[in-house]
Amino acid sequence: MERTDAVPITQIVAGFDRWDDVLALIMRAFASMDGVIDPPSSAHLLTADSLRDKARRETGFVALEGDRIVGCVFTLERVAEFYVGKLAVAPDCQGQGIGRRLMQAVEGLARSRGKAAIELQTRIELTGNHAVFARFGFHETERTAHEGYDRATSITMRKALA
Repeated sequence: MERTDAVPITQIVAGFDRWDDVLALIMRAFASMDGVIDPPSSAHLLTADSLRDKARRETGFVALEGDRIVGCVFTLERVAEFYVGKLAVAPDCQGQGIGRRLMQAVEGLARSRGKAAIELQTRIELTGNHAVFARFGFHETERTAHEGYDRATSITMRKALA
C-alpha cells in the first residue's frame, strides 16, 4: 500500500552528519542484488567518507520516517539532464511510494534547473527495476557493458521532462 505523503523527503545540506546511516541503508537496500548481478554492485565500494564526497559533487535527498533514514537518492547535474544514482529504499519500506517520491524530488530539481530529462542506469538482471522505472515514465535508450565484459550489463533509461 502506497503512503505517498507519510514520509518527508529532504535535501541533504551542508552539515549533514548521518553518512553511516545512509551507507547502512544503501547496503541493506542493495543486498538483494548480491549473487544476482554481475559484476557486483558498486555500492560495495562506498564508505561514509565517499558518500560525503559524493554529496559535495551531487545533490542528495533522504526520506525520513521519524528519525530513521528509510530512503535516499543522489543526482548529478549534467549539461542536458540530471543523472540519478544510488536510489535506495529500506527493504521493509519498499512498495510504499518512497522511491517514487525521491524520484519526484529529483524531477523537481531538474525542472527548476531547466533540464530536459533525467537519466539512470539499472542492471540487466534487475527486471523488476526496469518495470518500476517504466511505470515512473522512463524508457530504455541504451545497453552498455562494464569494463572487461563482452555482454551488456546495464540498461540506460531516460525520462523526458515536459
